[in-house]
Amino acid sequence: MIFHMIRNKRGISIVEMMVAVVITMIGVLSIFMLQSSSWRTVAKADYLGRASEILSGELQRQEALIMNPRYFVETGTFVDTVRASSQGASVSGDAVFNVRTRIESIGTDIWRVTVTVTWPPLNSKGITENIVVTRQERFSFI
Repeated sequence: MIFHMIRNKRGISIVEMMVAVVITMIGVLSIFMLQSSSWRTVAKADYLGRASEILSGELQRQEALIMNPRYFVETGTFVDTVRASSQGASVSGDAVFNVRTRIESIGTDIWRVTVTVTWPPLNSKGITENIVVTRQERFSFI
C-alpha cells in the first residue's frame, strides 16, 4: 500500500504564529537584559584605559627625570589629581583620577618608582605598576 500525505495548503495556524511570536519576544527581551551589563563593562573598560594611560605617562616622566644625573631625586610619596579632560578646572561629566607616586632609593643611584592610579568611588584599589630607574650619563640635560 502506498500512503499519500495530505497536505494542508491553508498556511500556518494561529498556534504556530503565537509560538513564533513568543520565541521572538524571549530573544528580544534577553538582548535588552544584556544591555545594562554591557554598558557597565564599556564604562569600566573606558576608566581602565584612561587610568592605564595616566599611569604609563607618570612612569615615563619620572624615569626621564631620574635618569638625568643633574636632577635631584626627591624620595617620598606624592599625590596628585588628574582629570580625564586635561583641564585645570572640573568639567561636567569629567572623570577624576588620583595618582599616587612613591619614589624610594634602593641603592646608590638606583630608585624604585611605584605609581598607583585610582578613580574613586568606582575603584578605590586602582592599578599599580613600578619601575627601577638608574642614573645614565647620556640622559644628562638641564
